[in-house]
Amino acid sequence: MAEEKKNILTYEGLKRYEDELHDLKVNRRQEVAAKIKEAREQGDLSENAEYDAAKDEQRDIEARINELEAILKNVEVVDELDASSDRINIGSTVTIRDLEFGDEDTYKIVGSTEANSLKGTISNESPVGRELIGKGVGAVIEIEAPGGTVKYEVIGLE
Repeated sequence: MAEEKKNILTYEGLKRYEDELHDLKVNRRQEVAAKIKEAREQGDLSENAEYDAAKDEQRDIEARINELEAILKNVEVVDELDASSDRINIGSTVTIRDLEFGDEDTYKIVGSTEANSLKGTISNESPVGRELIGKGVGAVIEIEAPGGTVKYEVIGLE
């Protein structure tokens, strides 16, 4: 039997997921149960849009609870304080410059579970993240993209 993949999280990510799970179990379940009860009291459920919407919301909440419990069951928390100050690792915040266009972007390297490029976090398993791991300021990495090779220089590391 293959070993399950660890969900790598920072302490911040772990706290965020635990808080969300707690909110879903304690608050949101009760809210949707009240909506379902109220909709049932309106009578005929076959044409009750409020009942259907509440049941859909309940299904979404339960699915998210299951997803969060699965993530937290097999979690590995990385201590950002243990990260090297001169080498990129999970938990590092890195600034890179596109060598062709000169654009600069800053990302925090995180595990794939908490990655969200729109919020400035990228996965250690993404093409850019994978190439950055272990590098230092001044390093140049090359990423194969559909439009050709893209080169980035590491210009900052926190």
